[in-house]
Amino acid sequence: MESETSETDGPVSGFSSAVIRVFTTIVDMIYTRMELLFLDLQEGSERLLSLLIWSLTGLLAAAMTLFLGALTLIFIFWDTHRVLVALLMTGAFAVLAITAALVVGVKVRSRHAMFAATLDEFSKDRQRFKVMS
Repeated sequence: MESETSETDGPVSGFSSAVIRVFTTIVDMIYTRMELLFLDLQEGSERLLSLLIWSLTGLLAAAMTLFLGALTLIFIFWDTHRVLVALLMTGAFAVLAITAALVVGVKVRSRHAMFAATLDEFSKDRQRFKVMS
């Protein structure tokens, strides 16, 4: 019996423990990357929700301000140039809407990379594995 245990404690045992350590390291790396991915996802969703709430609040306040401002101008010029003022206000709102659409288009095209840190870590891992091979 003693000869069987001494045979399994040799190079095979060392190899299997090395394989287990490598496997453990790989699992730890995957876990860390997944943790980073979920953290990025959580931060991105919180940022998006905050941005959405503040955008809607600002949009509502701006719309009410513009509407009441236009009505005020129309009431001021009610006796003399109410149609002209109404047309000018409509034109101003149209220009503002087109400008807003262009700004949103630019912002959507230049959006923040949501998983930049995770992708950077995966890139570093890939470089390390290329060096090892």
